[in-house]
Amino acid sequence: MSQGLDVARTRVAHKGSAASGAGANESVRRWVEECAALCKPDTIHWCDGSIEERDVLLDQGVRDGIFIRLNQEKLPGCYLHRSNQNDVARSEHLTFICSPREDGAGPTNNWMEPKAAYAKLRGLFADSMGGRTMYVVPFVMGPVGSPLAKVGVELTDSLYVAVNMGIMTRMGGIAWEQLGDSEEFTRCLHSVGDCNPDRRYICHFPQDNTIWSFGSGYGGNALLGKKCLALRIASYLGQQQGWMAEHMLLMGVQDPKGHKTYVAAAFPSACGKTNFAMLVPPQKYQKDGWKITTIGDDIVWMWVDETGRLRGINPESGYFGVVPGTNWETNPNAMHSISRDTIYTNVGLLPDGDVWWEDKTKELPKECIGWTGQAWHPGCGRKAAHPNARFTTPMANNPVLDGAVHDSAGVLVSAIIFGGRRSRTIPLVYQAFNWVHGVYVGATLGSETTAAATGQIGVVRRDPMAMLPFIGYNIRDYLIHWCRMRKKMKDCPRVFSVNWFRKNDQGQFMWPGYGENMRVLKWIIDRCHGQAYGVESPLGWMPRTEDIELDGLGLSRQDLEAVQAINPPDIKAELMSQEELFLKMAADLPKEMIFERELLVSRL
Repeated sequence: MSQGLDVARTRVAHKGSAASGAGANESVRRWVEECAALCKPDTIHWCDGSIEERDVLLDQGVRDGIFIRLNQEKLPGCYLHRSNQNDVARSEHLTFICSPREDGAGPTNNWMEPKAAYAKLRGLFADSMGGRTMYVVPFVMGPVGSPLAKVGVELTDSLYVAVNMGIMTRMGGIAWEQLGDSEEFTRCLHSVGDCNPDRRYICHFPQDNTIWSFGSGYGGNALLGKKCLALRIASYLGQQQGWMAEHMLLMGVQDPKGHKTYVAAAFPSACGKTNFAMLVPPQKYQKDGWKITTIGDDIVWMWVDETGRLRGINPESGYFGVVPGTNWETNPNAMHSISRDTIYTNVGLLPDGDVWWEDKTKELPKECIGWTGQAWHPGCGRKAAHPNARFTTPMANNPVLDGAVHDSAGVLVSAIIFGGRRSRTIPLVYQAFNWVHGVYVGATLGSETTAAATGQIGVVRRDPMAMLPFIGYNIRDYLIHWCRMRKKMKDCPRVFSVNWFRKNDQGQFMWPGYGENMRVLKWIIDRCHGQAYGVESPLGWMPRTEDIELDGLGLSRQDLEAVQAINPPDIKAELMSQEELFLKMAADLPKEMIFERELLVSRL
């Protein structure tokens, strides 16, 4: 299949030793030639993923003004990138699922008919790489040899994308080895174009295993192995093949006896996923022997093994995290991780070549160059870093990286946690009564919007499983798929809801969060192993006040009761606000969701 391209030939110079690696795969070579004929780059560089190549690309980026080399004594291997100011977040309103029928995309996705989409984008891609280099980026999502590992090839004219894909994926010859002679690889075509929002499209073709993205250089729109492949395309493949691709972190929790429990958690962007994935337990817990390790901080692929247990892998090999708010108190492991070999995007640049962002330090710098390239100083009325400023860093930098992160067999998932940013109504923690009730809890997840997506900030948005922007097919079928996964499992994970962000009437956070979330996590782990009490409530099983340890926290039992309080009128209002999502789905709402909603109403 030519994927909407005319099979024509163009003469371009080829660079990079990886070209010979793809030589054995005729499908790849033919597809690259087709895309080159359309985009007409001056040169084609086949990326091999080596350290030497990375250094060459970074040096080229510095010469071209794409990267700024930072202070190599303070931040070895680190660089700064400033994006176009109109291109700083995912463009969800310009993201499309291109299925043959509109029903395939469903009511929560933008839809475009595939032939029309190819025709529109072909016109944009035509000659778009004139005067530029096309980088051929072969990559693997997932540990090599895993039953879920997927190969993709991204063609891009962005050097920034090529370098970041080298961090975020297993890139280079390893992909050609995994692919062999197969034609089964995700075809990813990307061009920054002129970065005009009116000419910006991120189009997914699930049936073709293809992604075309034009007009954006932002990570979520341009690093096509990430949200585009690892969630939208993979969620569709998972539904077809009987596994799950989810917007979740995956972490290990080791108790004092050395037993490790793995937990997956779904939080919308900027709700503390990376902080939770790299959580540092309070001193008391550390002394007792509790340890947290990280498998992944953003995406997990899960399947049911031959024993009927759910297993998971992290398909990525790096972290693409939000920088503002990250510091040595909130996330020391992240600070260690980004101290070397990191690409910073849209942060402030200090005079000594270091970087700064809001809340990095308590003391503000006297001056810096802000993310827009303008001089910044305290009180100037502008942010030094964009609220959605990012870091891209290899997961190998993480001092608490889990030893099983490269295990092709994945890890057993014992708990799934859903959590959003909610200032009212939702208690600190509760456990769903069963799997289907847990699906309802995840399906009705709400969070106050953040800077990670374009649009109004601070509005409560329904975000099922934190996947609303990333489901690659009809949400009706997605929720049905979640329910049906229960039939495959003999012992399914326990499902929980958490809310670290509840506020009191004075607007102050009622729970300290960050490392102190270990106190809640311990109850969750104990519940998974039948070692903790749970009190029945209208929402689910809840801990007693004595089940959450408060020593050294500065909170009283009354404070804990307040953050755990369930106010029936507030819950009824929450039920009414869920109508927004349910009305969107209308007659397509799965019967299990209707049943669980009626049970909740009856409990209230």
